[in-house]
Amino acid sequence: MQTADCFYLGRVTKPWGTKGQLVLFLDVDRPEDYLGLDSAFVEVKGQLVPHFFHIDQLNGNKAVATFEELTAEQAQTLVGRELYLPLDLLPKLEGNKFYFHEVTGFRVVDEERGDIGTLEQVIEYPAQPLFQVMKNGVEILIPVIDQVIKKVDRELKTIFIAAPKGLIDLYLGEFDKGC
Repeated sequence: MQTADCFYLGRVTKPWGTKGQLVLFLDVDRPEDYLGLDSAFVEVKGQLVPHFFHIDQLNGNKAVATFEELTAEQAQTLVGRELYLPLDLLPKLEGNKFYFHEVTGFRVVDEERGDIGTLEQVIEYPAQPLFQVMKNGVEILIPVIDQVIKKVDRELKTIFIAAPKGLIDLYLGEFDKGC
């Protein structure tokens, strides 16, 4: 299994108790969806290694888990490591909610400018993510916010947006020269 085939679930943050339990930080919107989780891939030296466990308790995004077949000393070696799950285990999203990897390659259609190009990737910046849309070799960056995204049509592989006025023109060099 490669990280490209997986999504980032979270990380092992610290040991818990004396029986080899570990605290996991689950970097997900709904941690309770993962209560029945019994395994995950742990990144070790660039490789994903499967580990089996059960979650003993959940408090917000923090879970205490007991890893099978690991001594307390072996469990300690997992502290600080990232956790991954296969992409097919992601809960299905509907409507205008989407996973960033899911919309790569979608067409982007602006309500004012029409088809503005293909979504190459979603760039994750600390302030907010941006769609990187390419049109005839020109990069257009669109903020990924609810006010901009009007509809995600998975069947047509198209995202309909209402870009802030003048934003697309700035990239395409077609803004009002009278400004």
